[in-house]
Amino acid sequence: MRASRRLAAVAALTCAGMLTFGAPSHGEPTRAATTPAGADTQQTAGSDFRHPGVLVSAGQLEFVRQKVASGAEPWATAFAAMRSSALASLTREPKPWVVVECGSNSNPNHGCTDEREDALAAYTHALLWNLTGEEAHARKATEILDAWSATLTGHTNSNAPLQAGWSGASFARAGELMRHTYDGWPADRVERFATMLREVHLPQVFDRRPGHNGNWELIMMDAAVGISVFLDDRESFDHAIGIWQRRVPAYFYLESDGPLPHPPPDGGKDTPEELIDYWHGQTTFVDGLSQETCRNFGYVGWGIDATAHVAETARLQGLQLYSEVGERVTKALEFHAKYDLGADPPDWLCGGTKERTLGPTLEVAFNHYHNRYGVRLKRTERLLETPGVRPTGANYFLAWETLTHANNPW
Repeated sequence: MRASRRLAAVAALTCAGMLTFGAPSHGEPTRAATTPAGADTQQTAGSDFRHPGVLVSAGQLEFVRQKVASGAEPWATAFAAMRSSALASLTREPKPWVVVECGSNSNPNHGCTDEREDALAAYTHALLWNLTGEEAHARKATEILDAWSATLTGHTNSNAPLQAGWSGASFARAGELMRHTYDGWPADRVERFATMLREVHLPQVFDRRPGHNGNWELIMMDAAVGISVFLDDRESFDHAIGIWQRRVPAYFYLESDGPLPHPPPDGGKDTPEELIDYWHGQTTFVDGLSQETCRNFGYVGWGIDATAHVAETARLQGLQLYSEVGERVTKALEFHAKYDLGADPPDWLCGGTKERTLGPTLEVAFNHYHNRYGVRLKRTERLLETPGVRPTGANYFLAWETLTHANNPW
């Protein structure tokens, strides 16, 4: 049997203290003065990154493994849902494309769904390998990664940057876990996969879309940050964080911003008329409102989760980004949860009608702000406890976040 590395058991962590929200920084990322909670990952030779360290760490997964083994909820049910999903099938055959062509709303859909779902499947099998030790899942995860890295050469059409973000985020998480927890992935295959992320996905997600709805660039930076960690690419990592730091304040409004929201960086939405149109006709701005609130809550949920994914990966790498966006994100969580829980929107909000449902996008942000730092998020907590919300599944760039991040102190 091939040699393999399993995640070592780690001591329980006690997290305490309240979060102090800092003012957003628009310069270089601020390095943390101390090792962040949960950074049980290890630095590799020649790298200042910690591995595994894309969205999930060794300690987080060991915590989950112990909870699943004891039958504790919500992890046991979440694990069962993941294990029984089609993405977890050991008979799954990858469907790589040479060129993935995705137009608006994935029309045309030439490989778009295949790439996204294979990336999610690779991550699902990587999680199963780490939680169960069953090597068949490690082999399946690397089989999927190898198939795509041997085939894919590009993304085309109008949705190409977003498609590269959706798939690249999941591919990076899967590759990071397999590279640093499994000895059975040959070095030449690892390098080929790295080349795919470096030459096919990273240029697309750095091909800015500042004038588009904000969830685009947030998802693209989610992928860019994860890919940069996998590649040990500090320059790309810092570049992605810089874009994220400018984009988040233009996506979630605070009354301290002034009478109008911040314009999207480099997006050309500078006049009041342009900004109001960009915010889908909204003219009254209150704490927690999002640029896409009056478009669709589902997109807001994507923006919240992509924002949290970047901050979570950065936390594992020693960067404290959660605090600088904390007030924006927590106000956005509570504002939108109010209406998702059934409150009627007032006339000034989106004309009194709203397409609601944030979707499976709350766990990572809620876990950090509420569970690690004690910020009271009553509405968000109620929403998470609503029947049918947990456990979260997998779709686009989101996967099994009740399992990996619910009540996880690491």
